[in-house]
Amino acid sequence: MTPTAWFAPLLRPELAALAAYVPAPIPPGAIRLDANESPWALSDDARASLAEALARVPLHRYPDVRATALREAIAADERVHPDAVVLGCGSDEVIGLLANTLAAPRPGAAHAAVFFPTPTFVMYRQTALSLGLRPHSVPLDAAFDLDLDATLAALREHRPNLVFLASPNNPTGTLFSADRLAAVLWAAPDALVVLDEAYAAFSGVRYAALAAQHPNAGRLQTLSKVGLAALRVGWAILPPALAAAVEKVRQPYNLNALSQAAAVHCLTALRPEIDAAVRRIVAERERLAPLLAAVPGLDVTPSAANFFWIAVPDDAARVAAAMRERGVVVRSFHAHGGSLTRRMRVTVGTPEENDRMLEALRASL
Repeated sequence: MTPTAWFAPLLRPELAALAAYVPAPIPPGAIRLDANESPWALSDDARASLAEALARVPLHRYPDVRATALREAIAADERVHPDAVVLGCGSDEVIGLLANTLAAPRPGAAHAAVFFPTPTFVMYRQTALSLGLRPHSVPLDAAFDLDLDATLAALREHRPNLVFLASPNNPTGTLFSADRLAAVLWAAPDALVVLDEAYAAFSGVRYAALAAQHPNAGRLQTLSKVGLAALRVGWAILPPALAAAVEKVRQPYNLNALSQAAAVHCLTALRPEIDAAVRRIVAERERLAPLLAAVPGLDVTPSAANFFWIAVPDDAARVAAAMRERGVVVRSFHAHGGSLTRRMRVTVGTPEENDRMLEALRASL
């Protein structure tokens, strides 16, 4: 027996369909427009203010297990009870907490099901498989909106425990139609329908009012896209009774004390600066949109997020590689096959980064 052969029979079989997330190294000096991060760091004054707040964190003590101050800051901002908020190390962990909590198979089924449209955020599928749930999906329509008929049919067939709907959607940047979102909520009354608002700051569209009308609705939010990706802070807003169940699955101290303190400071004292950075990104997105549309051969989907979903004339892998050689890193979706072989996603950067991206893109087509 080889040193590793003993554990092979013990591995969950679903892991065979997964690959570890190992991003390609970023070339020195390259512009990174592949991860939907904010291109702007905090100002010097904001960094100094944040450093003062972090200096007060007692590092010799465990974090507040309930993240009380952060929970209350989020609850005040969202006008919900603090007990409705479940916090995690980024929204990735929160997705896992939800899947782990709602994992009981339906009567007659061997595994619980999870549903989402495609293409969308890859962690919905990744998390479902890693936890032994069965992912199911249907393609978006030609406008990258929900295909309502196919979605409703899939809900009837698979009876998922969880439904994930990101709006604006990643990687398409599109908002799903409000009436279609509502139809899904009505059609799946015994499933948690998660309205993922990761990119809502850039669209101005949020779903608090819609969620309030449906006891099966939850919302997912994060600080990662608004300039605070390094903090790894995400949360769900859920019906309090469900949030209490999810809390039983959450590991204690899952959110470290420095991230808690930094998130509170950024959501309160530094909120004006965070909001101003979002406005700058939106303004730059609007400047960039017609410039991209004017590049011959491109098909650019109108974006409500902080990135663009682009179809190139031939092969996205080739174009992305050529842009990388020119010092600009973007995300190609060629590996997903089909129509996505021509698709790539480009994050909105600073004006200087975007101008350099346009030069690299034109030269790479």
